[in-house]
Amino acid sequence: MLIKICGLTRPDDARRAVEAGATAIGMVFWAKSPRAVTLAQAEAVVAAVGRDVLTVGVFVDATREAIDHVMRRVPLGAAQLHGDESPAFVDTLPWPVIKAVAVPAEGSLPDLSPWGGVRVLLDTHDPERRGGTGRLVDWARAAALAATRPVILAGGLRPDTVAEAVTRVRPAGIDVSSGVEQSPGVKDEARVRAFIEAVREVEA
Repeated sequence: MLIKICGLTRPDDARRAVEAGATAIGMVFWAKSPRAVTLAQAEAVVAAVGRDVLTVGVFVDATREAIDHVMRRVPLGAAQLHGDESPAFVDTLPWPVIKAVAVPAEGSLPDLSPWGGVRVLLDTHDPERRGGTGRLVDWARAAALAATRPVILAGGLRPDTVAEAVTRVRPAGIDVSSGVEQSPGVKDEARVRAFIEAVREVEA
């Protein structure tokens, strides 16, 4: 299972996350986020983790040129899109893409069929924050979507809730940011380890 620790800003936090068993790390390139990183910060984080880890850049309605600049400069292994990007826009990108899809608390479930060629990440619906809100996704609704295709589950996960989330939703991957932090962008090593251990215990 993919285990992604997102919103990283410090190389030591990234290195410790990977040592604890994370298989992917994410850095946010959206100026409105309290976890936003500069290119120099991102380069240092990527240098700390080695090549066996998926490194992901998180973007919100960025231009093709802006994404290209970051992806090539850092460099990164995948682009995660948290805005209102269209399938046509995604098709122009030459890298692996993770598309965040909001799961509303009520009403119709989102149609995932337009994202056939990319990984889908299920997150809470918050147009102002675009991730890292600490708010839980409705697991029953997420499970209904996960039954139709592999998904990555995000949204308010913590060390004490992730095992139940994995059991109920059965995602192909897990993504966490605020649930393992001391403060925005600063990860708590003990929480990161506890989170990853909880996921691995469910897998076993």
